[in-house]
Amino acid sequence: MTSLFETDGTIYMGSKSNPAKCNVALFGVPYDGTTSYRPGTRFGPVAIKDVSNGLETYDPQINLDLEEINFIDLGLINIPVGAPEPMIKSVRTATDTILRQGLKPLMLGGEHSISSGAVAAVAHKYPDLVLLQLDAHADLRTEWLGNKHSHACAMRRCLDVLPSKNLLQLAIRSGSREEFVELNHNKRLVPMLDIEKYLKPLRGKPLYVTVDLDWFDPAVMPGTGTPEPGGFIWVDFTLIVNELLNHKLVGADVVELAPLLDPTGCSSILASKVTRTLLLLLGRS
Repeated sequence: MTSLFETDGTIYMGSKSNPAKCNVALFGVPYDGTTSYRPGTRFGPVAIKDVSNGLETYDPQINLDLEEINFIDLGLINIPVGAPEPMIKSVRTATDTILRQGLKPLMLGGEHSISSGAVAAVAHKYPDLVLLQLDAHADLRTEWLGNKHSHACAMRRCLDVLPSKNLLQLAIRSGSREEFVELNHNKRLVPMLDIEKYLKPLRGKPLYVTVDLDWFDPAVMPGTGTPEPGGFIWVDFTLIVNELLNHKLVGADVVELAPLLDPTGCSSILASKVTRTLLLLLGRS
């Protein structure tokens, strides 16, 4: 497995050293090759890990400690430079390898185009996989700026590899008219107030959660490439976590942190705390 990853550098706090004793694998994908506004998400994975030691290992909401979770930080995936297609293929290969080791994947981006590679691998193992997207943007374009693997097409490409077609898009607030027509027609758009209504019937099904950090409001998450006013704060995220505690989480990713756009470092801390939450949710069973 080591040849797939660059293992030098910072690791997320609490990581174990032996994958054989773990049930979750964390890895980073430093890619922002299709960024359409402000670049810099390639620095996201390292920033999330760098600041992790500034957090407590204990999460009072979940009532678990990272010291009780068996996870390994595999480092950064070795990806080709340039076009997104080889990168996505590498992400799928790495995720397949992780799954074959009996581990649940948690991927750190990087831009949102990386998600389809991981979702394809997880959906191959779990054909009835449900995908939950936290995002400011619908990401349902067929192509953007001539690129069908643009981060603006992330959910369209995920639907291509999701056999169940069961995608729930939580509180999306930005997109084209066509995207919102599709969202409403397919009843994929989940209002924040209706989280339990939409997700409760899916309890027991395998669930993959993709968190685009621009779902949060720019007031608390300025360090992202495409900030969108009207977003959410940490207390809103805790409401989602309350529901996720009832679900079978089998994989997740955290994407679109551009740490250099927030010199205060607060965006990186928030992203790292989201990562801690997902590690605990994935590792608790």
